[in-house]
Amino acid sequence: MRTLAVVLVAFAALTACSSGDEPSKAPSSSASPKPAPSSKASAASLDPCALLPADAVSKALFLDNLKAVPGPVQDNAANGGKARSCEYQLDGKAAGALAVTRFEGRQAKPADMVASIKKAKAGAQDVAGFPEGAVYYVDEQKTATLASAELVSGVPVLINYTGPAKMTPEVMAPLVKKALEAS
Repeated sequence: MRTLAVVLVAFAALTACSSGDEPSKAPSSSASPKPAPSSKASAASLDPCALLPADAVSKALFLDNLKAVPGPVQDNAANGGKARSCEYQLDGKAAGALAVTRFEGRQAKPADMVASIKKAKAGAQDVAGFPEGAVYYVDEQKTATLASAELVSGVPVLINYTGPAKMTPEVMAPLVKKALEAS
C-alpha cells in the first residue's frame, strides 16, 4: 500500500516537473548533455537506497532495525524522468521512502523544478537550508513530502522523501540533505 503512495508521489513529481519547467537559457558548457553511463555519480544517483542508507533513516526517526527495500522503477518517456525509489520498512510496515528522479536530456534548473512542485501542490511551503530550494507538503492521502533538486553531472535530479503526515520538515530535511550530498 505504501509502495503505491511512493509511486504516486514519484509520478506527481514527474508530472509537476514536466508541466512548468522551461529549458535553461544558459548555453551548455559540454558537448554532450548526458553524463557518461559509467560515471559513479550517475550510477549512485539512480540508487536511492545507497544515497540514504537505512541506518541514517533509523537515527532520524528514532526507530531501530529499519530495512531499505528498493522500490519500483518509474520512468516517464514523455519528460525524460527516470525515477527510482527506496522504501524504509520496520517489521514489514513502511516508515517512509526516498525517490530520486533524473531528467536526462533536459536542461531544467533545479530551482525552477522546486518552484513547479510548489505551484502544483496546494499548501506547499518553502523549506530553508537548501541551495536550490526545497518544498514541503502534505497531500490528500495524509502523506508528507519534502522535495529538493540539484544538477548531478549536468543532469537535473529531483530528490524527495515521503513519510507519514506527522513527519515535519525539520525531521525530513536532514534525510533529503544527506541524499543530496551523496548524489
